[in-house]
Amino acid sequence: MHWLRLAWLGLVLALPMSLAFATGVAPGRTPGAGMVAQIALDGPIGPAAAEYFDDASQRAVADGAVAIVLRLDTPGGLAESMRQIIASMLACKLPVLVYVAPAGARAASAGTYILYAGQIAAMAPATHLGAATPVQLGGATPMPDAADKPAVGASAEHPSASGADAESHKVLNDSIAYLRSLAQLRGRNAAWAEQAVRGAATLTASEAAQQQVIDFVATDVADLLAKADGRHVQAGDRGITLRLKGASVRDYAPGARTRFLAIITSPTIAYLLLLGGIFGLLLEALHPGAMLPGIVGGICLLIGLYALQLLPVNYAGLALMALGVALLVAEAVNPSVGALGAGGLVSFVIGSVMLMKTGVPGYGVDLGVIVGLATGAAALLALIVWLVFRSRRAHQVNGDDAMLTEFGELLESVSAGGEAWAMLRGERWRVRCDNALPAGARVRVERREGLLLWVVPA
Repeated sequence: MHWLRLAWLGLVLALPMSLAFATGVAPGRTPGAGMVAQIALDGPIGPAAAEYFDDASQRAVADGAVAIVLRLDTPGGLAESMRQIIASMLACKLPVLVYVAPAGARAASAGTYILYAGQIAAMAPATHLGAATPVQLGGATPMPDAADKPAVGASAEHPSASGADAESHKVLNDSIAYLRSLAQLRGRNAAWAEQAVRGAATLTASEAAQQQVIDFVATDVADLLAKADGRHVQAGDRGITLRLKGASVRDYAPGARTRFLAIITSPTIAYLLLLGGIFGLLLEALHPGAMLPGIVGGICLLIGLYALQLLPVNYAGLALMALGVALLVAEAVNPSVGALGAGGLVSFVIGSVMLMKTGVPGYGVDLGVIVGLATGAAALLALIVWLVFRSRRAHQVNGDDAMLTEFGELLESVSAGGEAWAMLRGERWRVRCDNALPAGARVRVERREGLLLWVVPA
């Protein structure tokens, strides 16, 4: 009977563990928690970020994730890429928990729209959001005053502010309506959403929670999942009660294509690719048959142009930069004592600064790179001008006049008024001298008559 009691005790102890593994839940994990996919958007919002989120969210759905944690830290970015990310979020079958983290992170500009679009919006302590006023690529969007806010029923086609044009108000009002629609969809503070766009308002994490801009403040991802657990959200056309407490978290890193896009769509890299392509093709044109400069230049130029079509390019800046490069090359090929080169250098620097729309957060070319290239071009220009002036001061190296400065050595003795052979500049010349000189004597050319040189003692 003793062994029967031991067997019964073992069965009682093993039953909870067996049930846990039968239901697929590890000990200590909440039943039904499953796996949560984590996607990180760090840096400017651009084409690479949009493609990364779309690809990672689809992989998360295919892998059976129960939710997506979108960890966000961005200064903003391109409106088109932001709208692509939000469209993917709204179409996703899984609830998206947008989490601004770690401490010190921000969801500025485009990041504010993405935060509003999530079914759950949360922030880590010491983070902030806001400043969502759109910046037009053709010029800065004027910041409207409170008096600029149109009255109820007023037309956006005819803004009341005297200093603002209709186009900027269209962009502004469109952005306000877009963010308000996301706020209404998720039941968040729509009034503050309008302030973030119209007046570039900002909030800290605790202030955002107090004003119902976000759902709560979470210290880390585990705290985020615990606080989101049990909340009812809408994902597409179906309601979901979140069961996330104790869920496992799997990171979804960007793929090779996304990493490649992230590299080439960096404004500084795209800028260098463009310059490398231009100079490579120029070297091939000046030295036909070299092959390598032409091949490398063609590849760089094509990749650079592909990157530029994805970036907020100022085409006036691009034209000025191309003109500057052309003038610098013209100065090198046909020196003009610095006139072409100076104009090319100024055009190149101004065009480089204007090339990317620096008003869009994270999309300006590094000024250090521009300064370095401009300094190198200026040094090359100074060298060319110095060589030009030096060549103008130098003595002639060919023609009869050049022969008058030459010295030579008699290969044989010469009698007064006679002729002999002499070595000048590595060549044998027939010379005539009025003085008798021995072999090996140094002589200087006085004049030339055909192939005969008249010389005098040096």
